[in-house]
Amino acid sequence: MRTKTEETAEPLIENNNKESVEEPLKPQPPQKREILWATAIYLTTWHVLAVICTILYWKNVKMATILWSLLVGFIGQFGVTAGVHRFYTHRSYKAKVPLQIILLACYSVAGQYRVTDWVHDHRLHHKFSDTDGDPHNANRGLFFSHIGWLMQRGHPEVFRRSKTIDMTDINNDPLVQFHTKYYWFFKITLCFILPVLVPIYCWNESWMEAIGISGVLRFVIFTNMTFSINSLAHFWGTKPYDTRIRPVQNMALAILTTGEGWHNYHHAFPWDYRAEEYGGNMTNPTTMILDLFAKIGWAYDCKTPSADLVRQVASKHGDGSWSEVPAECK
Repeated sequence: MRTKTEETAEPLIENNNKESVEEPLKPQPPQKREILWATAIYLTTWHVLAVICTILYWKNVKMATILWSLLVGFIGQFGVTAGVHRFYTHRSYKAKVPLQIILLACYSVAGQYRVTDWVHDHRLHHKFSDTDGDPHNANRGLFFSHIGWLMQRGHPEVFRRSKTIDMTDINNDPLVQFHTKYYWFFKITLCFILPVLVPIYCWNESWMEAIGISGVLRFVIFTNMTFSINSLAHFWGTKPYDTRIRPVQNMALAILTTGEGWHNYHHAFPWDYRAEEYGGNMTNPTTMILDLFAKIGWAYDCKTPSADLVRQVASKHGDGSWSEVPAECK
């Protein structure tokens, strides 16, 4: 069930947070940040391995393994988009326990970092978007916002502003805490072991092809799809809803990330469970799946802004490219 959520028609600095206005960020002189060499080497190694695996194993891998790798990748992506992003970070809908378990399992398939860390960083990102208080501030460059921010010590403002993020709901969630306690078991099993073993035992794929393509290459490609929202979606595209913020609309990214590329809209209305003005469609399969769960009652209280609010915000702050969405598309 969808619920219309009325907000003020003057909604944004980011996430309607007055503190962002009343307490300006402290200016910091330009300075080099400490490189986290262990993380930098870890991330670089994965990318080098992905290139090597593509060169060595792509030509001999079975089509079934490629299709399986895509399926596993998109299952993990659903755990990111519908799970840690729309549900745990933004609380844009409510979920029954069975769906919460599915979301956590799918997120484990993605192999990203702990739910508590992901949610904290993303709430911080929205509260202080593209400022020094943003962990992956796009104003520091494309590489930094994509992956470089993970390779160096955060800006002092990131640490200072981290204290303002309320994580009470996550810290008190028993399922999240269970998932965090057994994080490495879930990650290694669901992200690496099972995706590799299925091709080997179900259609007799070779060990190296299964490890190289279904394991390494799939993990690196889909992790970078998530990273691209922090980077590319803050650089190239339109701003039909709010020109005051950096995030943009990018259809190509929406397709690649199963619905997360409508970023100008998302930053204007972060509490909308659809993460875009349109309803579920082929550029937003995450919403289509959530709508299916809503039909069986596992997802409910799905928040959306009123059409009038969207129209007012787009008319007042957009770049002029916005047009009314037909009712049948919502």
